Amino acid sequence: MRRPVQVVGAVLALLWLVVPMVPMLVWAGAERWSFPDLLPGRWGVSAWREAASAGLPLALLRSFVLGLAVAAVATPLGVMAGRALGWRLTRRPRLVVTALLVPLALPPFAVAMGLDVVLIRIGLPGTVSVVLLLAVVAVPYTAYTSATAFARTSPELEAQAQALGATPGQARRRVVLPAVRGSVLVGALLSFLVGWSDYVVTLLVGGGRLVTAPVLLGAAASGSGNDPMVAVTALATFLPPVVLVSLLVARGSLPTRRNVPTRRSVTSRRGDQVPVADLPSPIMTEQNRTH
Repeated sequence: MRRPVQVVGAVLALLWLVVPMVPMLVWAGAERWSFPDLLPGRWGVSAWREAASAGLPLALLRSFVLGLAVAAVATPLGVMAGRALGWRLTRRPRLVVTALLVPLALPPFAVAMGLDVVLIRIGLPGTVSVVLLLAVVAVPYTAYTSATAFARTSPELEAQAQALGATPGQARRRVVLPAVRGSVLVGALLSFLVGWSDYVVTLLVGGGRLVTAPVLLGAAASGSGNDPMVAVTALATFLPPVVLVSLLVARGSLPTRRNVPTRRSVTSRRGDQVPVADLPSPIMTEQNRTH
């Protein structure tokens, strides 16, 4: 019974994604499509040439670089915040949660206009300001996905690794981070998507000089009236994230119920792989040393 339900759910999810894309796919290959014709009267690729001449390849490259920059800034900050929340290392978790939720609760236009004034007075370049503002928006996503992973992971992992001779940095890099790697990757992917798909902050703070794929799509949709070119730009903006997520899922990089590890091991001073579940508690180890 469980498998048919999963199949039906997967089919419905696929239809939810594919059905809205059908008109865009048809428009992207249409030369002329007049009402009330069900299909275009003439097919062609002129819309793709027009989109390329309008700067679509460079816009996609800028979106990719912007997404990577936002992820590079937001992911470490989110992991630190998630560690503090998941392991309850802060005395004021509600204050941390409030600080994380404020950028999401405010309208993007208000956040962009408010922080843009501060960044302009500081004298930061427009591109750097865009990255920082989008990182502020992306940090809550990385923080909460990381907090969920840290809440499932015992804080004793780090202490046990240090009891076996690892330094604090080695314990975090070789034991803690691998244990939460899947969720951290999800947070980084969400941060990348924030940078990739943003329109308001990039347009307002970038001043129209940073033309990414969403900015180009907005300009084409509002001013050109060329439906085939708009469809091509929309597809080019939509497909890369979908392909990226699909590849990560296919490679098993994103956490699923099948690839979430239940047991981990650390390397002792002698080079032996010791399962974490079999490690003695650091408190018991200290007691044994005293006796």
